[in-house]
Amino acid sequence: MNSLKVRVLALCLLLIGILAGIFVLPTGIPYVPHLSYRLGLDLQGGTHLLYRADVSHVPDGEVGEAMEGLRDVIERRVNAFGVSEPVVQIEEAGKDQRLIVELAGIRDINEAIRLIGETPFLEFRTQRPEAERQEILDAQTRGERMGEDAYFIPTELTGKYLKRADVQYGQTGIQALVSLTFDEDGARLFEQITEQNIGKQLAIYLDGFPISAPVVQQKITGGQAQITGNFTLEEARELVRRLNSGALPVPITLISQQSVEASLGQVELARSLNAGVYGLLAVALFMIFWYRLPGLMSVIALLIYTVLLLVIFKLVPVTLTAAGVAGFILSIGMAVDANILIFERFKEEMKAGRTLANSVEEGFNRAWMSIRDSNMSSIITAVILYWFGTSLIKGFALTLGLGVMVSMFSAITITRTFFRALAIRSDSKTVRFLFGA
Repeated sequence: MNSLKVRVLALCLLLIGILAGIFVLPTGIPYVPHLSYRLGLDLQGGTHLLYRADVSHVPDGEVGEAMEGLRDVIERRVNAFGVSEPVVQIEEAGKDQRLIVELAGIRDINEAIRLIGETPFLEFRTQRPEAERQEILDAQTRGERMGEDAYFIPTELTGKYLKRADVQYGQTGIQALVSLTFDEDGARLFEQITEQNIGKQLAIYLDGFPISAPVVQQKITGGQAQITGNFTLEEARELVRRLNSGALPVPITLISQQSVEASLGQVELARSLNAGVYGLLAVALFMIFWYRLPGLMSVIALLIYTVLLLVIFKLVPVTLTAAGVAGFILSIGMAVDANILIFERFKEEMKAGRTLANSVEEGFNRAWMSIRDSNMSSIITAVILYWFGTSLIKGFALTLGLGVMVSMFSAITITRTFFRALAIRSDSKTVRFLFGA
């Protein structure tokens, strides 16, 4: 690539950096749709909900698994409604199993409850024997609370085993119904239940209310079932959407709700940003003092790297938590580290007797291997943290991983382009001094 093309490319990179810097400002770029940063609950406030999970029908050895499934379903559902990085945690209080849900940016508690509460609890219940039914009804007549359904008995088959729900039409082609497909374990349970209850009613309950109670005609294999309530087409579609978004493994009851203010988060955010700015200034002064002209070019590349990363945070958008801001600031230090490896390498090449131009190229080529290996190990770590970590850890891992990937581009492409654009051919003492040799 000739020197003219390199200089044009360097100018384009500078222009991109300036536009990106304007874009990340609160005012943005004129005539371009304004986007704001998405902040987490700890930085912008939101809604805190506390639920009690009813695990009375779950075997003792399966409570932990059921609660993990409940947490995953609610986290997936809230994400589907556009609330990023919800904090969903399990808490054990005595014999109670509780679920803490924190939703960033949502101050309308009723809206938050709707997001969680729309998830249906689907279950199948078998017909209760006549004697038991009469006993419960008699007790209820006497004013005793039995806490049991007089007509049907809960089974192990719940929405936990649901694989998929679809809208279908009955034989008339007019009546809408909902077909259910269970996974392997659910199909086995459904087969056992239908085999043991031929000629009896099998009730389908949704959120604790019966919506259908067909009579079992024969053993049903293959894990297929139908809900034949008097649905309109829109009601059937709504039910299918809710079921497919994740049926709760266990029912939950809201016991506490509150709005969370972000005053502490704003203080922490301001401190974190100030620390980042001061750290960036300190690093810039060190790089310029120690490496002179290359240090100045690395600072320019570092500023471009910073604004490009902030653009990504806006466009994706990335939910920034306090941990996420820490990951971003850490990635800035790793970007500087790559430049230091390059500069030290070409200083060694100059000491070995190479010309300045050859030393610069050789420094980039030889440093690339170390930069690649160290950054790949960081990216792998970030991926593992994001995959297995909680919501808070994911925020840190995401910003760190994105920062490392952009820093590789910054150190190898941007800084190298600036060096080539200078087209240094002289090896005079003044030039070598400017390059720290």
